[in-house]
Amino acid sequence: MGDPMTSFTVNGEPVHYKLDPATPLLWALRDASNLTGAKYGCGAGQCGACTVHVDGVARMSCQVTIGQIEGTFVTTIEGLSGDRSHPLQQAWVAEGATACGYCVPGFIMAAAALLARNPQPSDAQMDEALPNLCRCGTYPRIRRAVRRAAEAMHGGKAITAAPPPRISAGDAAAAVPALTPVER
Repeated sequence: MGDPMTSFTVNGEPVHYKLDPATPLLWALRDASNLTGAKYGCGAGQCGACTVHVDGVARMSCQVTIGQIEGTFVTTIEGLSGDRSHPLQQAWVAEGATACGYCVPGFIMAAAALLARNPQPSDAQMDEALPNLCRCGTYPRIRRAVRRAAEAMHGGKAITAAPPPRISAGDAAAAVPALTPVER
């Protein structure tokens, strides 16, 4: 019997992990794929900092093993929009919903899943779909950002609050010393 291999699609790219199938998705994304947008917060599925989409559904990646999602499609914050053009990303900046920023990727991914199935969520629906924890307490600004993004997504005024990154994700990863091969 060979090494276990788990296969699924991440941000549109097929991946094959030679990791224990019991490995949490969060660790596979962060450590094996260098997709560090999903954050480790609590490790118990309570804070939402690690939220990604699995087949379009918001899931806390610390609570999902790679063996459980064989053959699925995973989207991380990096795959939502590489140039920050997604209305939620723009609305987040426009409404000042970021304080420390640690929770932002998880919140945006949970909100994107919500808006995909409910274009005009009520406050109660937002509360249910966004169980994420913001230790800085920016909840009123988060709600405004979700509402503003929903409006922009359904024919409202476009939001242009955040410029695109000045470096590609691939170039940024290559610039990290820990990821650069050492020449001997």
